Amino acid sequence: MTHDDLLTETLANARVVLFDFDGPVCDLFAGLPAPDIARELTALLSARDEAAGAKAARTDHPIEVLRIAHEADTELGQEIERALTAAEVRAVAVAGRPTPGAAEALRAARAADRGVAVVSDNSAECVRAFLELHGLQQYVTHVVGRPSEQLHLMKPNPFPLITAAEQMHIDVTNCTLIGNSLTDIRAAHAAGATVIGYADKPHKADLFGEAQADVVIEHMRDIADALTAEQ
Repeated sequence: MTHDDLLTETLANARVVLFDFDGPVCDLFAGLPAPDIARELTALLSARDEAAGAKAARTDHPIEVLRIAHEADTELGQEIERALTAAEVRAVAVAGRPTPGAAEALRAARAADRGVAVVSDNSAECVRAFLELHGLQQYVTHVVGRPSEQLHLMKPNPFPLITAAEQMHIDVTNCTLIGNSLTDIRAAHAAGATVIGYADKPHKADLFGEAQADVVIEHMRDIADALTAEQ
């Protein structure tokens, strides 16, 4: 079976298309880099808990700073989570246009009578803000963002996929996820959903193949083309 046939078959068997956000839909931190946000959160954390702040200073990943804050203290974790969500919403404003082909893929999925949801480890607030900013909210029926105060439920946990499927009243095995990370592929496998690996960097194609993604694409436009061809 050719690559195009695999993609067509995977999408044909899916009643719902789930999109990861940062990558398949946009480059969230293009204008406000994640390490800058991590430093901002670390400064806030250090002012409240010196030991936790020192630990957070060793990472440049905002989610890791959030994990450290939650481990230190529940209220502190909530404060850092609010600050991260606010930073993600600010990042949306300077993130630029959607990923090339993403808007077309969202529109094509709805035109092909698929349910469409975004499942993200970023906040639901920033996902909705981006969709509204770019006039895409009407193509996405559900958004499942980072589970507040329950970071263990983020991908690769299948929880976000299962939650989206439940909200859309469909079995998760009838969904396919488009993701650009190994955690996306693992989450889909854990849920029993199919998964399309979006290799937005050259080295990812082999990684996703080894991780047994059902199909690997290098351009989001391929999704739109495959869905449009079946109409």
